[in-house]
Amino acid sequence: MLPFNEVPHAPVRDTTTIRPPAASHGADMWRVARDSDELDLNSSYKYMLFARDFARTCRVAVVGDRVVAFVLGYRRPEAPERLFVWQIAVDEDHRGAGLAGRLLDDLVTVGDTESPVVFVETTITDDNTASQRLFAAFAERRSAPNEVSDLFDGPDFPDRHDAERLHRIGPIPSPVRG
Repeated sequence: MLPFNEVPHAPVRDTTTIRPPAASHGADMWRVARDSDELDLNSSYKYMLFARDFARTCRVAVVGDRVVAFVLGYRRPEAPERLFVWQIAVDEDHRGAGLAGRLLDDLVTVGDTESPVVFVETTITDDNTASQRLFAAFAERRSAPNEVSDLFDGPDFPDRHDAERLHRIGPIPSPVRG
């Protein structure tokens, strides 16, 4: 018998749901971005619009009724086979469990089946090694090339901002559906 203050360790069950956001998730997405201390924080309005207008190219991870992670993306109008991932963030207490990778995988695998994603693009600053590892691992899981090139140099920005390097992953092999 266990002492009264000890509880047997039960297996932890993953209760995370990954889904397209609802407009009501925008405020929580802004909170996750703000609390990350890593992302360029945009107005709350922008996150709310992305949740409403680009839900097909975004995902949230929800535990209970709380958004704990998100990925924001959009299809480039002049190249709709390309998904540009603009931001991805995970609450601090949910990091290290592969949640960001699961969000990306869901977005590409479950996304638009009539017009599959052929390339994933994102920009990453040179000092953001976590994002570099995330997208390199994504490319490896997809058996797709990951090309890195210059996109915006620091002096291109009107404010102090590090250079953003374009990471282009693809072509991504189509998943086998059965």
